[in-house]
Amino acid sequence: MARLVVKSQGFCDQVIELHLGVNRLGRSPENHFQIQHPSISASHCEVILAADEVTVRDCDSTNGTFIGGEQVTEAKLYAGQTLCLGDVELFVESTDVTVAIPKFELPLPAPPVVLSDGSLLCPRHPKAKVTHQCTYCREVMCDTCVHRMRRRGGKVIKLCPVCSHRCEPLAGEGKKKKSLLEFFKTVKLPVIHVRRKKD
Repeated sequence: MARLVVKSQGFCDQVIELHLGVNRLGRSPENHFQIQHPSISASHCEVILAADEVTVRDCDSTNGTFIGGEQVTEAKLYAGQTLCLGDVELFVESTDVTVAIPKFELPLPAPPVVLSDGSLLCPRHPKAKVTHQCTYCREVMCDTCVHRMRRRGGKVIKLCPVCSHRCEPLAGEGKKKKSLLEFFKTVKLPVIHVRRKKD
């Protein structure tokens, strides 16, 4: 993260670690960083740390804000520059911004319970038996857990709720019985032509 080092005597190279956004510097304890020196105003300046730059803005201080000996009201700060607040000298050590993205881990479901007959109970639905297993992450699940996606042509694809890969029915899962209507849709009956006798 961006850092300023107070180089003036009596500060023992005090380090100011800037945070994202506005950092107020001054003599008053109400500032983010208090610098006790008679040449510094109660609210002396603001150092704004953004994702791509660091800017200093003077807050109408009595003794002024200077970069490399030149008085400024607002200016960009670069690593290696000298920033003076009144008679206090600060070295701009770094202007880097580090944004930490927290690692988010999904809680893993409890392992499935094995019943006396060898079948498994679903980790998410404790009263339902396991009917499917993911072909990719090997997660087991009941019929309720399976995500279904209907493709063009009517074919349903079964997907894993964890990784969205295909699920296969376990060997023990019996096929659903077809209804009488579905049976007649699949069976082709021969067409019988009846000829009428002419009188």
